[in-house]
Amino acid sequence: MKILETIKQQKKKEVEERKSLYPIKLLEKSIYFETQCVSLKSYISNEKYSGIIAEFKRKSPSKGNINLYADAEKVTLGYMQAGASALSVLTDETFFGAKKQDLLMARKLNYCPILRKDFIIDEYQIVESKAMGADTILLIAKMLSPTIINQFTDFAHLLGMEVLLETHTETEILENINTTADLVGINNRNLNTFEVDIENSIRLAEMLPKTIVKIAESGIESAGVIKELKNNGFSGFLIGEYFMRDSDPATKCAELIKELKE
Repeated sequence: MKILETIKQQKKKEVEERKSLYPIKLLEKSIYFETQCVSLKSYISNEKYSGIIAEFKRKSPSKGNINLYADAEKVTLGYMQAGASALSVLTDETFFGAKKQDLLMARKLNYCPILRKDFIIDEYQIVESKAMGADTILLIAKMLSPTIINQFTDFAHLLGMEVLLETHTETEILENINTTADLVGINNRNLNTFEVDIENSIRLAEMLPKTIVKIAESGIESAGVIKELKNNGFSGFLIGEYFMRDSDPATKCAELIKELKE
């Protein structure tokens, strides 16, 4: 839990600073604040799409630098042209190397669902996400209590946004079994050790109600794995590092989607 606790403490400092620099009344003046969100749930549930949520990120605590100088506009537009169903954009600067304009640039060029990938610990960040042009926020069960998750989910829904709840363990699934989140993700990467176990999604998926839209996260690197996950009830597949460590992430995404269709 050391890295997560470090991230949480850093995030608290960042949020307090941003609250003073960009008060909520200012965020509400964003052109995106009154814009209707694009439904990630609908796009992922639609079988005519690939189900791939293609992620833009430059580095991570576990892998270090992945693609430090990648261009958010070029890569995200390329992802959608390749056939991705949706985008995920990292917005954490300290640990993931995001730039302030990454999500805004992705939003400007793409009409598709965009997930803001960050460590949400305060309602302020949900307002901030809407102002950035995000359609969906990520809530991480390992960092938040079920009560806070429900509170944040209700607040996001009031703003017209959707919620992807990320889980990793049986306990996290059971504690949030009645969640009103729009989608539930199962992370194959252990956030304590950062080890990846692709079978984790398959084991835990059986615990979730069949009606929940399920997303598999991390460690997905082949069409074969995606097909296996589909056969086990998953509709969405969050893929970042596999694409981003290539010099041309969008082409890598296109190649994977082509394999899926074969």
